[in-house]
Amino acid sequence: MRKPSFTTVMLILGLVFLYLPMLILVFYSFNASRLVTVWAGFSGRWYIELFRDQQILDAVWTSLRIAFFSASMAVCLGTLAAFVMVRFARFRGKTALASMITAPLVMPEVITGLSLLLLFVHMAELIGWPGDRGMVTIWIAHTTFCSAYVAVVVSSRLREVDLSLEEAAMDLGAPPVKTFFQITLPVIAPALAAGWLLAFTLSLDDLVIASFVSGPGATTLPMVVFSSVRLGVSPKINALATLIILAVSLATFLAWYMMRRSEAKRRQAVQLAMQEA
Repeated sequence: MRKPSFTTVMLILGLVFLYLPMLILVFYSFNASRLVTVWAGFSGRWYIELFRDQQILDAVWTSLRIAFFSASMAVCLGTLAAFVMVRFARFRGKTALASMITAPLVMPEVITGLSLLLLFVHMAELIGWPGDRGMVTIWIAHTTFCSAYVAVVVSSRLREVDLSLEEAAMDLGAPPVKTFFQITLPVIAPALAAGWLLAFTLSLDDLVIASFVSGPGATTLPMVVFSSVRLGVSPKINALATLIILAVSLATFLAWYMMRRSEAKRRQAVQLAMQEA
């Protein structure tokens, strides 16, 4: 019998290290005991208790709305930034712009959250807005750092795009806007989808920045979970984490499947066009 290689062993150990805690968490979400470390038999009572907790449900709805709008705006801004960095020739300040776009990737979240808090406070003193910190300020803060991740993902895809396709479309009379929507956009669509999912996940998972820029009227799910864990881990948190893992897994699978289908259709269209030519 052939022994597994060192690479295979390390891969298996890495996967076990990453996913075994999640499996244990899912298993204990069906624990009947109120103590998360004591097994008392299978039960789904904590899922029922979870859906009866109005504070958690409100926090989930708030986080989903903020994550959706933050990811959508981050895709728009990040795509524009990626086009400027990749397609525009060198201009004065391009290096500084690229550095400012990628700065949130390495900036500690505490510094980002504190700087945004000071910005909102000074804006409220100067122009009277925002009067109260809430969903809007969290949305702006999340869009700020999520745009950097989207810009990196989209720019890497733009560098691989064959410019001859766009040039051929414009030579045939297509205006630049039509060329972008019919040629460039379908090609970079997988990168846009990946950037949106990444921004959505980062916004949904953020705790530090949201803690700085949120107010009494807007409490995100990570803030509620963190407050609950400080008082002791509740089995409802295990049930909540299990549902989040399930939702993320399904969303990732659907996104992968749709991108795979679109990529297959694009390749078939290109092959058919080459055969006709």
